[in-house]
Amino acid sequence: MKITQTALPGVLILTPEVYRDARGAFYETWNQRVFAEAGLGAEWVQDNYSYSVKNVIRGIHYQVIRPQAKLVRVTEGAVFDVAVDLRRSSAWFGKHVAVELSAENALMLFIPVGFGHAFAALTERAGFSYKVSDFYCREGERTIRWDDADLAIEWPVEPGRAIVSEKDGMGSALRDAEVFA
Repeated sequence: MKITQTALPGVLILTPEVYRDARGAFYETWNQRVFAEAGLGAEWVQDNYSYSVKNVIRGIHYQVIRPQAKLVRVTEGAVFDVAVDLRRSSAWFGKHVAVELSAENALMLFIPVGFGHAFAALTERAGFSYKVSDFYCREGERTIRWDDADLAIEWPVEPGRAIVSEKDGMGSALRDAEVFA
């Protein structure tokens, strides 16, 4: 597995070796030994899956109680995946990276604790699978508005076409959000 550092230290693109033939394809999505050798000591406690229709934007989500590292990938279709540095003490606070993840390119994104996460579905249906390093905690869950002007994320969704949940639509502005130290 190839591991590539993004512009945000700690946020990594993982490129597995994909074996393709006439039957289809096979690749490893996680290997404890490979992660340990790369210094990624996250212990996964839960696997989650969602699917979204085109133009759905989910996030920007994170937990201040029971914070989570995430390993995300797409099983069907494609998404525009975003990680936002939410550590006030970081030189990259409020900065983000975006990567297109798809079933075809098989890329995965490792997002460490201290970051928010969001994605936009780029295809008619996008299957999204992810591991988390701690359990869901409703009391600790926070949301920053996906369209916060201070973040300047260039979402690949036509203006007025974004589909967001009520919760995500009511997220905090970054400047008002409870974030990490």
